[in-house]
Amino acid sequence: MLPDLKAGFTLDARLHADSEQVMWLGLCELRAMNDRRWPWLILVPQRPGIEELHDLTPLDQAMLTFEANLVAQSLKRLTGCTKINSGALGNIVRQLHLHVVARSEGDPAWPGPVWGFGPREPYRPAELRSFIDNVRASL
Repeated sequence: MLPDLKAGFTLDARLHADSEQVMWLGLCELRAMNDRRWPWLILVPQRPGIEELHDLTPLDQAMLTFEANLVAQSLKRLTGCTKINSGALGNIVRQLHLHVVARSEGDPAWPGPVWGFGPREPYRPAELRSFIDNVRASL
């Protein structure tokens, strides 16, 4: 079970609506994007008021890099994907969050970006639970 509030931190409402909790990694809450077109995870550093990578302390920057690498390696192992895409855009949701997306040749947006590519296709509840369980086991 993940805490809803950590040292004054509140998750952005859009991230909450579009993704599901996976686990607590240390600095970040790991969430699964509810879009079955791509295996897609989101790392959210639990620091209030942070919008940019450079807003984090150097220690938190190092921890985010460590956790992002751990998640990317796990997602690649789990999916056998061709490529891992990582990005922190923040143009719509300003709260700092890092996307880690497994991409494969022939996926719906290949080789273009996943952002803004058609409407989101939510998982069926059992499929989402299975994906989350597999991610947890892989980590």
